[in-house]
Amino acid sequence: MAETQESVHGELGRADRRLALLLLAPAVLVLFTLSAYPLFYSIRLSLTTPTGAWTPGHFQRIFSDRLFGTALLQTFLYTAGALALELALGLLLALLLNRSLAGRNLFRTLLLLPMLMPPVVAAVIWRLLYNPSFGLINGTLQSLGVDTSGLLWIAGQRTALASVILVDVWQWTPFMFLLLLAGLQSLPAEPYEAAQMDGATRWQVFRDITWPLLRPTVLVAVLLRLLDLLRVFDQIFILTEGGPGFATETASLYIYRNAFRFVNFHYGAALSFVLLAITTVVSLWLIRMLRGRTPAAERS
Repeated sequence: MAETQESVHGELGRADRRLALLLLAPAVLVLFTLSAYPLFYSIRLSLTTPTGAWTPGHFQRIFSDRLFGTALLQTFLYTAGALALELALGLLLALLLNRSLAGRNLFRTLLLLPMLMPPVVAAVIWRLLYNPSFGLINGTLQSLGVDTSGLLWIAGQRTALASVILVDVWQWTPFMFLLLLAGLQSLPAEPYEAAQMDGATRWQVFRDITWPLLRPTVLVAVLLRLLDLLRVFDQIFILTEGGPGFATETASLYIYRNAFRFVNFHYGAALSFVLLAITTVVSLWLIRMLRGRTPAAERS
């Protein structure tokens, strides 16, 4: 009887697995169609000529492409500037709003509104704000008696990159704030009670308790923003299209320009894989660096 029951259960188990595979098959097919097939097709494009002949020439060309090197450098500058400001401001706001303050919930809600706005819409709004002739920023400064004749913002060679960084900081600092606030609220209360009994200052509490305990959350927040910043495209495309000149050209914009403006899909595919490799290396380096600074007791 026991053997019969085991046989029945075995048949039912195999039937359940077959049913599960049958139900998963459409999702797997869609996933393959939307991700795996384009990936393999891009690899093939990067290693072939327009006539279909295999060649590594596209990757060799990248090493002598100075424009791509400049675009890559500006991508790193954009990423470093935006990431540093967003982390600092997000952490500051999280520390302030982690306390019991009047109107705290309303302020949190208002703070999240920029993040909920589509990046294209945000870029269009800021492009109007930055307009040197009728923009709100220059108009407000003129009403205060400031000479704005030299303030071109996104139209100036020296100010364009900083201006587009400011737009990203405005929109995505709430994302940092949200993650860091959630991390602060999940910290245990016992270390803070012990520090208060020992008479520790606020700076000592932050340095020795808050920051070490919050570091895993900071790691997640920084990684998510890093991956997004290294492939930034939509905001800069709407604001400046890489201009003036080449002042705000990023790697993603340069890839887009080669693939779709110059109709060189093969070289564009090779550039995209180089950017993917760089993003992966930078992400792994960041993970190792932050883990290396984690206290031994936390790692164990």
